[in-house]
Amino acid sequence: MLAAPNLVWDVAIGQFTSATHTGVADLFRRRDASCPGAPAVAEGSGAACPNQRRNNWKVTGSEMTAAMTAPSTPTDRLRPRRSCLAVPGSNPRFLEKAQGLPADQVFLDLEDSVAPLVKQSARQMVVDALNNGDWGGKIRVVRVNDWTTQWTYRDVATVVEGAGASLDCVMLPKVADDVQVKALDMLLTQIEKTMGLPVGRIGIEAQIENARGLLNVDAIAAASPRLETIVFGPADFMASINMKSLVVGEQPPGYPADAYHYILMRILMAARANDLQAIDGPYLQIRNADGFRQVARRAAALGYDGKWVLHPDQIAAANEIFSPSQEDYDHAELILDACEWFTSEAGGAKGSAMLGDEMIDEASRKMALVIAGKGRAARLQRTSKFEPPE
Repeated sequence: MLAAPNLVWDVAIGQFTSATHTGVADLFRRRDASCPGAPAVAEGSGAACPNQRRNNWKVTGSEMTAAMTAPSTPTDRLRPRRSCLAVPGSNPRFLEKAQGLPADQVFLDLEDSVAPLVKQSARQMVVDALNNGDWGGKIRVVRVNDWTTQWTYRDVATVVEGAGASLDCVMLPKVADDVQVKALDMLLTQIEKTMGLPVGRIGIEAQIENARGLLNVDAIAAASPRLETIVFGPADFMASINMKSLVVGEQPPGYPADAYHYILMRILMAARANDLQAIDGPYLQIRNADGFRQVARRAAALGYDGKWVLHPDQIAAANEIFSPSQEDYDHAELILDACEWFTSEAGGAKGSAMLGDEMIDEASRKMALVIAGKGRAARLQRTSKFEPPE
């Protein structure tokens, strides 16, 4: 795992923070997905949501909440995902090679990269790879087939029953509404209870790949306490809206602006409002390094946490682009130290102060927490030190 031991998750800003700059008691706090708008509650607290109303399900909201169990033990739910490597679950050579690559996350795919005729055999290959592979602290994810297929439930059952202890997340593709996420949550809970696994430890990654999913992304992002990321799937999305392009990730001809800006921002806002990470999808021209860097920088500039990579050559670029520069990281750490000192009694208990030629305050501290958290997760080392003024 790449996150530094003293990193915690700051729910106010939706990013990694240091335990020295935020209360550890805030770690792993979540909103109750069964009661949108409710105050944040600690995971596993069992806090009830008052005045729940019956929806179009055949069970009440309280019954749904009981079936969707929040994690019973704290886990690092928001881990670094600068590079998320796609690995076909039916290819033994790729499964073995992926274990030694420096990606933050690997997802073993049972969906689009696996032909229908070998989906059943690929499940067992994925189970064997999870149980017997040396993944070196990477986040281990399996992408199952979507709920409109005949393969989903058996994908989940085979993988979680066979390798649940070696699995971090299940990725659900083509998510169209919150009901699909809730269904996966309940299935995972049943399997975990049956197999004696910690209930709620396995996370969910929801992939938005069509117009309906984007329209429902707010509800999707709030659907389950297991959710860790919202992922943009550009290829199927482009087909879903009839975008005039066959080059995934590139701008369609004839449109003078960024055709993906609205999509990326909608996903990002839904993710941040629910303390989730936002991940950009793949860039299919794997030999076009400059093109990959361009689209990755676009997502990183907006605030995305990482990007899918389809080839080992894309990993280093993703890790670099979704990490802060050394200069930005040093400056962020200086701001945090300065804010801590200036707000103390020794520093005059000031709400705002000057750091060199820059005025800093509480807003500065929050922005610095974002950069510092990502820098620590990337294992950057400080090259400067804050010195209190005389």
